[in-house]
Amino acid sequence: MVMKVLVIGGTGVISREIVKQLLHLQHEVTVFNRGQNSLLLSRDVEQIVGDRYHLDQFRNQFVDRKFDVVIDMIAFSKEDAEETIRVVGSRANQLIFCSSVAAYERPLRSLPAVEASEKLLDKPTFLYGFQKAEMERYLQKEIEMKQLAVTILRPSLTFGIGSENIGVLRQNYGIVDRIRKGKSLVVFGDGTNSWNFTFANDMARAFVASVGNPNTYKEAYHVTNSELHNWDDLYLEFGRILGIEPHIVHIPTEFLMVAKSELFSHINDEKKYPGVFDSSKFHRAVPEFHATTSLHQGLSSIIEWYEEEQHGVDPVKDMIEDHLVALHREWSRQLRTF
Repeated sequence: MVMKVLVIGGTGVISREIVKQLLHLQHEVTVFNRGQNSLLLSRDVEQIVGDRYHLDQFRNQFVDRKFDVVIDMIAFSKEDAEETIRVVGSRANQLIFCSSVAAYERPLRSLPAVEASEKLLDKPTFLYGFQKAEMERYLQKEIEMKQLAVTILRPSLTFGIGSENIGVLRQNYGIVDRIRKGKSLVVFGDGTNSWNFTFANDMARAFVASVGNPNTYKEAYHVTNSELHNWDDLYLEFGRILGIEPHIVHIPTEFLMVAKSELFSHINDEKKYPGVFDSSKFHRAVPEFHATTSLHQGLSSIIEWYEEEQHGVDPVKDMIEDHLVALHREWSRQLRTF
């Protein structure tokens, strides 16, 4: 069944894949964003240029519009979700909101985590996660009070074409460059922290499979790849693809935070804890969904993208990593003489 789908966002790592997959299924797709991303959209996509934070404009642009489904990929707070429901809540049969596993308190209460066992953050110690949690609390109230057909999906760490979040320092192409040059890479802790690394094409399939699917209405799900890895594996797999064994040094998270708290807060707030999730609840609602992209396949495509786009190294992050590696070498030397 062909549906009219509005994607608020539409050019991010996951949302670009959502648009592509919706088009493949012959849905009618409209995207709403600021039009600042140079990524090419298919001619089959209607683009509405605007800013959700210019509220009068946002409301006026949808006065006469109707959609079967609205997917909001850029609601980051309770206020954002309120505005989405105010503007398009009565103009769509289903609303799908992108939340995040960052909304969960850490450490996780169950491992692998199941939705019913986890608690949403109730303190702003990790602001991004707290704002997503506040958004979800608001949406749950709306579901209960108004019986809205709302679906909430919580991605975990997701990589894809356009990613800027790969690596402990989020150094992205810098990982490839350092491996090729024989330079060491920094990993927090001892590198054995378990994680489900997920790729954007799989995550997009979860959103698309939820479109018009009543099994997903009034529910919240986390969705990840079920392939289990640890953080060392991320770098080792880059090395396998490049044919060069990387050299990894391990530094405690608390030391990294002393060095550069703004750079490593994403590790301290979330990733220093295991990030393993049981997606059985979503599979029960959508039995045909499977995350099929392996770490090898996903990273291979990202390296190809790096090469095609001739990505460069962030010189500041590269210098910081050099300095941390030198400190690790000196600590090791001193400990050997202790």
